Amino acid sequence: MSPPKNTDVSEEPVDASEGADETPEPLNLDVKVESKSACQRHITVTVPREDINRYYEDAFSELVTTAAVPGFRTGRAPRKLIEAKFRKEVTEQVKRSLLTDSMTQATEDEELAIISEPDIDPMAVEVPAEGPMTFEFDIEVRPEFDLPEWKGLSIERPVREFTEADVDRHLQTLLAKHGRLVPFDGPAVAGDYISTNLAFKSGDQVISSSNEEVIRIRKVLSFRDGRIEQFDKLMKGVRAGETREGKARLSDDAPNEALRGKEVTATFEVLEVKKLEIPPLTPELLEQLGAFQTEADLREAVRNTLERQLSYARQQRVRQQVLARLTVAANWDLPPSLLRRQSQRELQRAAYELRRSGFSEADIRAHENELRQNSLTTTARALKEHFILEKIADEEKIEETAADYDEEIALIAQQSGESPRRVRARLEKQSLMDVLRNQIIERKTVELILSHAKFKDVPFEMPSTDAEAIDQAAGGGDEEDAIPEAKYADEAKPLHEPTHRA
Repeated sequence: MSPPKNTDVSEEPVDASEGADETPEPLNLDVKVESKSACQRHITVTVPREDINRYYEDAFSELVTTAAVPGFRTGRAPRKLIEAKFRKEVTEQVKRSLLTDSMTQATEDEELAIISEPDIDPMAVEVPAEGPMTFEFDIEVRPEFDLPEWKGLSIERPVREFTEADVDRHLQTLLAKHGRLVPFDGPAVAGDYISTNLAFKSGDQVISSSNEEVIRIRKVLSFRDGRIEQFDKLMKGVRAGETREGKARLSDDAPNEALRGKEVTATFEVLEVKKLEIPPLTPELLEQLGAFQTEADLREAVRNTLERQLSYARQQRVRQQVLARLTVAANWDLPPSLLRRQSQRELQRAAYELRRSGFSEADIRAHENELRQNSLTTTARALKEHFILEKIADEEKIEETAADYDEEIALIAQQSGESPRRVRARLEKQSLMDVLRNQIIERKTVELILSHAKFKDVPFEMPSTDAEAIDQAAGGGDEEDAIPEAKYADEAKPLHEPTHRA
């Protein structure tokens, strides 16, 4: 209901809020919705003249009590004078209010589950002097679909009993990370390290470079936006002082659009060849690794890490099977703009899960590079999975709680050495609370699905790392984004990972 009118300037000013309803009077909108794709809607809204006049009336009724006009006391200037003097400012105010209220009402009336801000240029919208106001905008929404049957799925579940030999191998990998790289005057073989000046060229133009990059010789060399296959063969027998060239293929999602899917030349100016010396397990190293008293304590922590990685692999394997069955009919086309915006969120989610499961920074970096190289495909799959899990969560009334957030934040705080308050502030500043929220909802929903599933245990093989990852975009045009810290999911002592010493 509109506030009371005050057209008689001889009377005392009337409070514009007096007698007003708490719920705003709805607009009499004419709304047309065009479906451009599964997730895109084009909306045309027409606001009738009666509503426009009502908004003007409300705005001027409020202004007449507060406007300062030379020659008149505040709130005593004639209404017509105020309307003439402040018409332009009030029109802008009315336009903003009408746009906000009408877009909100239109999306609610049409029951659109919006997932982005409306795409509209307010400067292009005008409030006409006469007749209705019409404007258009685009919005992204959750797709509409029928839920597939999710109860009674048959799922393979990886299982493994870790042996002392498994612990030995993982312990050697851990000790290698604290090893010492020493110069070697001889030809390099797979597993050795090279210190190299690295440059990527497209034709004769250098598009990115780095100096004194230390790289381990493995089967694949992975970048943020591409990879070199058979890198071990390229570097076989290389010596200090030699230069070798190889071809790096950039991904179809590389930041440098001009080079997507193309090959560039990678030049390695080898400065040194280095061998890795594994350190002996001394009391000093036990202390450095996590204040362990004995080798048995360290081995127990290593076993805990293996169990966390098995838990992660089991969750991923089970999740992949569940979602593969649920998304088989999810053939919606997702807008590229949505995929680009969400790709970094998917990267953050994946890194978060790996860190909390005890994987090394080298493993995480390699996985991040793989995700970046296939970002649109990976993000499209993740979004479809999210939409389906979110719909199941809605129907089953699955919600996140304050305790869920507290648990996640306490985990991050415990591992990073920060207070929970500081961690929460950092996540909020980096707009990562929605990442936690999605993790919580999806995890709870998958747990519900699994509670209705049938399982078949299958042997789990430990993954082998055949890729060396460096944090550089071969094609240029990429920047590092912040990833939340969350390294372990249980209370086992952390196994720190100092970098190699030259």
